[in-house]
Amino acid sequence: MVTITPFKALRPEAQLAKQVASRPYDVLNSKEAKVEAQGNSYSFLHITKAEIGLPETTDVHAGEVYEKAKENLTAFISRNILFRENKPCYYIYRLTMNGRSQAGLVCASSVDDYENGLVKKHEFTRPDKELDRINHIKITGAQTGNVFLAYRTVAAIDAVINGWMHDKNPQYDFITDDNIQHSIWIVSDDDTIANITHLFKTEVPATYIADGHHRAASAAKVRAALGAVATENSNFFLTTLFPSNQLFIMDYNRLVKDLNGFNADEFLQKCSAHFSIEPQEEAYRPEEPHYFGMYLGAQWYKLYAAPATYNENDPIAVLDISILQQLILEPILNIKDQRTDARIDFVGGIRGLAELEKRVDSGDMAVAFSIYPVSIDQLLAVADSGEVMPPKSTWFEPKLRDGLLTHLID
Repeated sequence: MVTITPFKALRPEAQLAKQVASRPYDVLNSKEAKVEAQGNSYSFLHITKAEIGLPETTDVHAGEVYEKAKENLTAFISRNILFRENKPCYYIYRLTMNGRSQAGLVCASSVDDYENGLVKKHEFTRPDKELDRINHIKITGAQTGNVFLAYRTVAAIDAVINGWMHDKNPQYDFITDDNIQHSIWIVSDDDTIANITHLFKTEVPATYIADGHHRAASAAKVRAALGAVATENSNFFLTTLFPSNQLFIMDYNRLVKDLNGFNADEFLQKCSAHFSIEPQEEAYRPEEPHYFGMYLGAQWYKLYAAPATYNENDPIAVLDISILQQLILEPILNIKDQRTDARIDFVGGIRGLAELEKRVDSGDMAVAFSIYPVSIDQLLAVADSGEVMPPKSTWFEPKLRDGLLTHLID
């Protein structure tokens, strides 16, 4: 069973919450972050993407970037933009997009649980990305990035969270420019806090990382690096826990730069060995598993992979991303490792199929594939099996905003 704890969040004054809240650091490059924060001195991007306040030639992993982040965080506190809660609390974070809501519990999760496999993973991490977050946490003394966790739904937990939202007013409630509503409640009642802690300890056998593998791994490595001087707060990391039945996973599509020496007709012929292929009059987004869209030469096609081409009893092999890898990407296009091959790129479904068309029509890419989304049940099954999903398998929307609730490790 899992261990969670309330914490004293560093958070903005209510009237500044919308200005402070920023998109996660890892969905923006430095140029995009600079544009987004322009004219907003309250944006939390000044802390999570501190290079935007330094010369453009600055290496984003240079020590001065992390020192600038620390300087800006200190300034936000001294300017009374951010303040620290006076007692440990839980927080409820509700996201509403296109009329659909999901509500999660913001808390601190145990690093011990992460290291002992009670916080389950489904993808590998990259050392360079880990090091970036390790340096950011160590120098700022803050976990600014939230780890998005799922757990199998528990009715008693739902009742507590839904009851609190019904009976109380949110501390923050605003709509961002992308038309997503962010609402946060503070759970400060001692009895309710104790009840929530007990329910997770007795009713939730494991949590699952949906988004934030690098943030979780970095928190654990910072704790290890601190050694004898580790604080009690460094034994925990910032998380938001969502019941699995509320989560929405979007497609995560693929683009490939060339056809590995084949012309379009030859490539189609190669693909037809394992797929039925039908031309489409408009952009094709798969509506069920094992169907794929393919955009090639200004033409969309619908591809179907018959059951004989994959193992339905294997939690990895049955994923459409795995089927694409095994039947097209590796044997035809010679892409053996999606993590390292520079010829492949990934586009989250939030950008739409028009982005795939744009990249191919421009000549930047030769072919695009639209893929049916991984289901939450598939994600949990892979994590439970101890296996690892292919890279860029899941795109969760909507995303939590940085800056609203920060966990200090001092």
